[in-house]
Amino acid sequence: MTTGPRISDDDRRARLGRRHLLAPALRATSVEAVADALVGLHATDPATVFLSACARLAEPSPAEVERGLYEDVTVVKLLSMRRTIFAVSTEVAPCVNSSTARTIARRERAALLKSLGGSWDGRRLAEAERAALDALAARGEATTAELTADVPDLQETLVSSPGKPYEGRQSVGSRVLRLLASDGHVRRGRPRGSWTSSLYPWAPAPSLPEMPEREAKAELARRWLASYGPSSEADLKWWTGWGVRDTRTALADAGAEAVRLGHGPGFALPGDTGPVEPAGDWAALLPGLDPTAMGWRERDWYLSPDHVPFLFDRAGNVGPTVWWNGRIVGGWAQRADGEIVWRALADVGREAVAAVEAEAGRLADWLGAVRVTPRFRTPLERELVR
Repeated sequence: MTTGPRISDDDRRARLGRRHLLAPALRATSVEAVADALVGLHATDPATVFLSACARLAEPSPAEVERGLYEDVTVVKLLSMRRTIFAVSTEVAPCVNSSTARTIARRERAALLKSLGGSWDGRRLAEAERAALDALAARGEATTAELTADVPDLQETLVSSPGKPYEGRQSVGSRVLRLLASDGHVRRGRPRGSWTSSLYPWAPAPSLPEMPEREAKAELARRWLASYGPSSEADLKWWTGWGVRDTRTALADAGAEAVRLGHGPGFALPGDTGPVEPAGDWAALLPGLDPTAMGWRERDWYLSPDHVPFLFDRAGNVGPTVWWNGRIVGGWAQRADGEIVWRALADVGREAVAAVEAEAGRLADWLGAVRVTPRFRTPLERELVR
């Protein structure tokens, strides 16, 4: 029988509004504060970082996000949890790097060597990496194409799934630069285009302090529980991509306490087992892949299972979502003329409609002439833009 204090779904939703900076009175003043509140911002789609941050900034500004990413470099992107790119503050980066990113980098290296076949070995790969770093140092920053032109070895082509209908080709250069990024040697610079662009150059990355792996895992578990807890072991395992043993060890090392959630057993940080005062009514329009929508594996306490087919693609990526007081209640999209349109998937009441409309206006104001199309299209988003 599960023991420990009971944490209701209402209590979890109250924490979400406060800790994810979604209640208007609790919005942040810096992109670093937003990243830390969520542990990290999903960065697979470049636009997500900006949309997620600005939804939680008291004064939404792409320039503020660019400052952290490209000027002060106080927010860095790491291939980490679930083999996903996250933008994390330099305060959080060491524990993310040592707890998850290093393991992924080792796997990426092994996979690349396997793909390269017998014509490459560890020594040749290391030489190609050094040559790429030397070329980058000479240029200051450069795209993959520019570095590939500088380093002949990077010009070779990899063929994946040869002979299959889905056969693909990729330059060795793109894989080597991805590996160098996984190892923390290079970072993504300011894109050559708007902040929605994926055409970015590479730049040398600041070195990150090393942490013992077990200590780093415990620190990441503490931070996740502080932002997303109380929650279940299964949620932390899914969010990090760790195995069961590592997840349980990290929870124990973090001093997590057993609690009872609405659907079963869970864990909370010490002292985080009492009720939380709601932050007042709030509405939010969050982008596809936003960390709040993607923060848990078990989502019934904030998302009706009936709404999943409208809001997620077949690979499990969430699209743009509309929130009211801790629940996903619909989805939104931006049309070609810039209009922000949304649809509720349940009756939310006039007060919620007014609050969502106000948030849609706020979003349209700071987006201005920028047009955003999610990288992962979902059924409701596609329908709204027709």
